[in-house]
Amino acid sequence: MISLSGVIGAGLFVGSGIIIGKTGPGAIVSYALAGLIVVLVMRMLGEMATVNPSTGSFAVYAREGIGEWAGYTTGWLYWFFWVIVIALEAVAGAAIIHEWLPSVPVWLISLALIVLLKLTNIFSVKSFGEFEYWFSIIKIVSIILFLGLGAAVILGFVPNIKPPGTSNLLNIGGFIPNGIESVIVGIAIVFHAFVGVEIPAIAAGETSDPVKSVRKALNSVVWRILIFYIGSIAVLVTILPWSSATLLKSPFVSVLEMMGIPYAALIMNIVVLTALLSCLNSGLYTSSRMLYSLAQKGDAPKLFAKISKNGVPVFAVVGSTLFAFISTIFSYTSPDKIFFFLVNSSGGVGILVYLVIAISHLRLRKRAEKENPGVLKVKMWLFPYLTYATIFAMIFVLILMAIVDSQRPQFIFTSLFSIIVISSFFVVRRRREKNREEEITMISPIPNPEKVKDI
Repeated sequence: MISLSGVIGAGLFVGSGIIIGKTGPGAIVSYALAGLIVVLVMRMLGEMATVNPSTGSFAVYAREGIGEWAGYTTGWLYWFFWVIVIALEAVAGAAIIHEWLPSVPVWLISLALIVLLKLTNIFSVKSFGEFEYWFSIIKIVSIILFLGLGAAVILGFVPNIKPPGTSNLLNIGGFIPNGIESVIVGIAIVFHAFVGVEIPAIAAGETSDPVKSVRKALNSVVWRILIFYIGSIAVLVTILPWSSATLLKSPFVSVLEMMGIPYAALIMNIVVLTALLSCLNSGLYTSSRMLYSLAQKGDAPKLFAKISKNGVPVFAVVGSTLFAFISTIFSYTSPDKIFFFLVNSSGGVGILVYLVIAISHLRLRKRAEKENPGVLKVKMWLFPYLTYATIFAMIFVLILMAIVDSQRPQFIFTSLFSIIVISSFFVVRRRREKNREEEITMISPIPNPEKVKDI
C-alpha cells in the first residue's frame, strides 16, 4: 500500500491547479515527462535495492558507489528534507482541522498531529504500516472514484451536464497556450510532487522478503503514475477550462461541485487531510530510518542507532520529531525568515537525491557486472544509455530551477545548504581521525626514544 499511494500527496489535490494555470492542458505533458524521469530513477534504485536491501537505501549506495562524503551528504539532506515536510504537513493539516475546531489554536493542532503520529511510529513498525495502509486506501479510493466520475462526465453519462469533448483541451488558446517553455518549466515544478515514491526502497529492509517487496513496488510505479497523476490531470483539464479561477483554487472541489456532489468541499478537505497525515506519517518513518542509518555508519550520534524490543529506532524517531517540532514553531514565530530559509533549503533536495541515485547506479552496476553479474535480479533498461540520459535530464531540471523565478530561491538555498553539509563531512571526518589517533596513543604510547636506542 505504501508503494501504491506513496506518490499521492496533497500536491496532487491542491497544487495541480497551479501547474494547470501556468501550462494549460500541456500540464499533462509536464507530468508525463517528470513521471518518466522518476520511473527510470526508481528502476535504478530497485536494481540496487534487490542486490542490497538496506535501511538507509540510496545513502548506503551513494557511499558505496561515489564515496563516504556522498553517503553522508545524501543521508543528511534527505533526513532534513523529510523533517521539513513533517512541519509543512502538520501546519497544513492543522489549518484544515482549525476550520472545524476554530477555538483550538492552529499551532497546538500542529504539534498534536506530530505527537500522535510519533507515537504510532515509536510503538512498532507494524503500527506505522497499519496507519499508512488505511491512509493509502482512502487516497486510492478517492482517486478512483474521482476518475470514474470524471470519465462519466466526459462520456456523457451524467444527466444535465453536457460532455465537454475537446473544447477545453484545444479551444482556449490551444493545447499548449503558454508555449512549450511553460511545459518545460512545469517539469521542474511537478518533479517535487513525485518525491516519496522511493520510500518502499527504504522500507524494504524491514520486510520479510525485500526482493519481492521491491519488485512489486517497481512494477506498480509506471501505472500508478499514469493513473493517479496523469489520469487525474487529464480529467481536470478536459472537464474544466484551464483558465478557470476555481480550478486554480481547488481543482478537485470544482469538478465535484460541477457534478452537483453535495458537501464537495468537506469531502475533499477530508481527503486532503488524509493525504497530509499520510505524508506526515511517512515523513516520520523515513527520516527516522535515515537518521538510524547515518548513526550506524558513524555519521550521526550512536544513540540514534539503538533499537527498542519492537525493532524500532526510538531515539531516531524522537530526534526527527524534535527537529520537526522546532521547525513547526518557526513556521509561526518566524515564517518569512527562518522557516522560509528551511523550506527553500529543502526544496531542491529531491532532485539532488535522485541525481545521486542515478550516478551511484552507474558506478555500482559497472562494478557488479565486472565482479558478479549473476547478482542482478532486476536490471535497468538499456544500460548505460538510459542512465546517462536520466542524469542529463535531471541536470537540465536543476538548470531550470536556477532560471525560473519561482524555483530560484529553492535552487539557491538548497545549493548553499548542500555546500554546508558537504563541508561538515570533512570537519567531522578530521575530528574523528584526530580522536582515533588520540585513542591509539593512549592505548599504545610511543616508547622512550633513548630506551629504544639502548635496546
